Amino acid sequence: MCAGYWGVSGSAFESDCQSSYTMQDPVGTFERKLTMSHPSRRTFLKRTSITAAAALPCLSAGVTRAAATKMRLGLVTYQWGRDWNLPTLITNCTKARVLGVELRTTHAHGVEPSLNSARRREVRQRFEDSPITLVGLGSNENFDSPDPAVLKKSIEAARAFVRLSHDVGGSGVKVKPNSFHPNVPHDRTIEQIGNSLNRLGPYAAGFGQQIRLEVHGQCSPLPIIKRIMDIANHPNVAVCWNSNDEDLEGKGLEYNFNLIKDRLGATTHVREFNIGNYPYPKLINLFKEIDYHGWILMEARTNPPDRVAALIEQREIFERMVAGA
Repeated sequence: MCAGYWGVSGSAFESDCQSSYTMQDPVGTFERKLTMSHPSRRTFLKRTSITAAAALPCLSAGVTRAAATKMRLGLVTYQWGRDWNLPTLITNCTKARVLGVELRTTHAHGVEPSLNSARRREVRQRFEDSPITLVGLGSNENFDSPDPAVLKKSIEAARAFVRLSHDVGGSGVKVKPNSFHPNVPHDRTIEQIGNSLNRLGPYAAGFGQQIRLEVHGQCSPLPIIKRIMDIANHPNVAVCWNSNDEDLEGKGLEYNFNLIKDRLGATTHVREFNIGNYPYPKLINLFKEIDYHGWILMEARTNPPDRVAALIEQREIFERMVAGA
């Protein structure tokens, strides 16, 4: 999947497909009162895509409106949003003007496959009544296990996240590759991961959802990810760049980026831009060179005393990098 096909909203298209599965009883609690009234999601996303550049006052006058909106900063709830319930998460992202979120499973937002249809509608409505885009869901499902029963369970769980993401207004689901196992040839594991992704790709496409393979675990080296993606050739399976140290190994960042640049999806994960030695300005420049339209999602690893202020700081750094790339 070419990254350019997935617009700044993080959604490839508006899906008219309907779910045909039995909902489970809800787990966790949500506030049920919705007090805001706004346009439909389609109208809202259209308006936000038009006005997004106006939300970036730090950009220099030389940067065009189009260039300013092609990459947008968002948040993965790991770690800064891990204990924020859904209303708090939306409020804090709005304050920080970080306008997209990926909801990682098991966090305080409570958006899990166990939610029933009414709760799913509430989640969708909360995002539609806010300036925050639900970019997608972050599952922990992976497809490396040599145990067929475990593998089957992981694939079914990923499908449940696909249905959930569709129902709550997301555009895709993050999955992982993930590791190699003793006495199992690496080639066999790579083939199994790729084939599993090919099973998920068309299923997710039926719900208007993208499958996003995070560069993670022992499969993190980009030559391994490329081999997996060569097998996982369904156009609805994409790579979620994860800004790992392994990106810099071998022939370096640009070489490794070029291995998979044509398969990048709507989401990229980054860590704090001003901590460590990862060359984020160079990465942002590589994204600009391929006209990347996706979400750059902050997956923070520190524990600052004021996470909203820290998120604002990261947005300002991001804006300067985009302006200078």
